[in-house]
Amino acid sequence: MSGSAPANATEYIKHHLTNLTYGQTEKGWHIAHGPDDLAEMGFWSVNLDTMGFSIFLGVLFLYFFRKAAKQATPGVPSKFQCFVEILVEFVHTSVKDTFHGHPNHKIAALGLTIFVWVFLMNFMDLIPVDLLPWVAAHLGVDYLKVVPTTDPNLTFALSISVFFLIIGFGIKKKGFVGFSKDYTMAPFKSVWAMPINIVLEGVGLIAKPISLSLRLFGNLYAGELIFILIALLPLYVQWTLSLPWAIFHILIITLQAFIFMMLTIVYLSLTAEDH
Repeated sequence: MSGSAPANATEYIKHHLTNLTYGQTEKGWHIAHGPDDLAEMGFWSVNLDTMGFSIFLGVLFLYFFRKAAKQATPGVPSKFQCFVEILVEFVHTSVKDTFHGHPNHKIAALGLTIFVWVFLMNFMDLIPVDLLPWVAAHLGVDYLKVVPTTDPNLTFALSISVFFLIIGFGIKKKGFVGFSKDYTMAPFKSVWAMPINIVLEGVGLIAKPISLSLRLFGNLYAGELIFILIALLPLYVQWTLSLPWAIFHILIITLQAFIFMMLTIVYLSLTAEDH
């Protein structure tokens, strides 16, 4: 948290909501050093902070869960092993109760990965908003946005991955012809109604990744913005407001990770079912 309110609150908010971006401009490839550079960058640009933190948290998840699996003992388990087993059992039960297709352990593994990874990325929102940007500034980095899920590029990337999983899973379960019939012969079972069916079912299919991404992005972006606004207040007010909001925000970040996981499982379950 900041010790006192900045002289220019608008610039402070913009600074915290700006990604560390590497992209191409007329002058070549370089890291953006201000709004003017960001405005000149086109499609071929990368948000380095989003990529860096998301990959780091993904590797962290894989490392600790692999370590827990390798060190698992049938006797008296460690506290971390108990935590991992409870989490795995929770996800397995959720998949078992939700996924109505043929039992598939890969669906449970996918659900576990989504839940833990999204939760870790959301959890970055609980780090004091000025801490990591302050460290980055002393290392010569102008901008640093530490919550990957407040970047719509990442949330859309996650949801588009789910979109392709839905298509691939549907084709694998039903074959290309069977999967095509779901979108051409329903809800109206008539060849003449195929154009209408394609429009109706196509809208529903496209709405799934859009709703997934916007829900996650909107909730986390709003939470981050509230933390930034609290950081603009005097120090004694910050501690009064930030602690209750942080406690409440723990529920939000957990719920959003759970919703993203459950909707992915539901969408795959619907794809595996016949109309």
